[in-house]
Amino acid sequence: MSVEDLNAEAWTVYGQRQLSHGYMPPVPERLEWTPWEGVGPGAEILGDVSGQRVLDIGSGPGHHAVHLARTHDARVTAIELSVTQHQRAIGTHAGTPGVRFVHGDVIDHLRTAQPFDAAYAIGSLAFTDPHRSLPALRDGLRPGAPLVLSLLHTDLHGRGPSTTVAPREQMILLRDNPPLATQMWVLAPRLWEELLTGHGFRVEAIDLLRPSDENENNPVNPVVQQLIRARRLPDRPAPDSGRPARISSRPRTPRPPAPHAAIGVGAIVLGDQGLLLGRHRHGTLELPGGTVEAGESLEETVIRELAEEAGLIARPDDVTLLGTLLDHVGDVVRVSVGAIVNAWRGEPFTRPDESVGDWAWYPLDQLPDDLFVCSAQILTAWRPDLPIDHTPAHFTPYDRRPAPSGDV
Repeated sequence: MSVEDLNAEAWTVYGQRQLSHGYMPPVPERLEWTPWEGVGPGAEILGDVSGQRVLDIGSGPGHHAVHLARTHDARVTAIELSVTQHQRAIGTHAGTPGVRFVHGDVIDHLRTAQPFDAAYAIGSLAFTDPHRSLPALRDGLRPGAPLVLSLLHTDLHGRGPSTTVAPREQMILLRDNPPLATQMWVLAPRLWEELLTGHGFRVEAIDLLRPSDENENNPVNPVVQQLIRARRLPDRPAPDSGRPARISSRPRTPRPPAPHAAIGVGAIVLGDQGLLLGRHRHGTLELPGGTVEAGESLEETVIRELAEEAGLIARPDDVTLLGTLLDHVGDVVRVSVGAIVNAWRGEPFTRPDESVGDWAWYPLDQLPDDLFVCSAQILTAWRPDLPIDHTPAHFTPYDRRPAPSGDV
């Protein structure tokens, strides 16, 4: 018996047990990504799904799909491989406006379905080989569509995720019934990021969620859930299409940065000729910017770095801060703040005492490879449609301004 057949059989037995108990979970007031009510975000991380075609992968008894349809006006396809889990869903929720319940394999379904606007899986995707599920999801989602995955990270025995892409035995527990053996791909966040990136997704955030109701009267619950937010990347253009291919970016060094280098800025300077980028002595191309010095405001750092690195003069009123990007190198949190410089004086030139020079203008539709990852993150926070691959970062905008118009 294959791994996935074993898992399907286990969930069929589980569904039959729940049918025998007569148990149906209530439709939640918010979308819950974990077994613990109120932990983590809700449906907002899927974006505005009103009127959108949303795929619920491994929908179980269907309560999450019904919530999205009723509360968020989504058009949900709830697909479930286990016949007994599907029976639970249609036995209670058949006829719910906006929800279509499908019994079948999600990979087979995606081969013939129209591309979806969003997809999510709550605890279910880890029961399928990611080398099968992720290509199918990429082909089954429209470019730019979000994919949100809730996955096991640490189990009840305190066993953390695997560092190799292989399934391992996990048990499904239900009341006083015997446990059901399954095989799950319980993978480290880094592996999920590599798999998603390799199959045409950009990982935007990976959060670890824990129960919040622990106190001195309750034993510590070791279970940890991963919540992965990814987005389906645009299709790569054909070699002769005239459109640019995807643009690579170099990751940071794995060495922890010095404490003073934990906060930095990157300036987007967009002129008639394109975007200003300079060549670092390490070979990567990057935005003007650098580290914040003691006593400086972020705007002052942008102005100083612009003058020191490229010889351009700007005023505080010329600088608009976009927001904060958080990621990490090792165990050290890194903070990068993106900014737009709306006006400046002078022409960029190489300063011999600076590590970045050879300044040049690049049209947005002809950006080069080898962008430094901080610059790549800032550019996609500013313009999510730019086809730039990079490691994920948490972005918190300061001011939502419309993207510049025109041919870029």
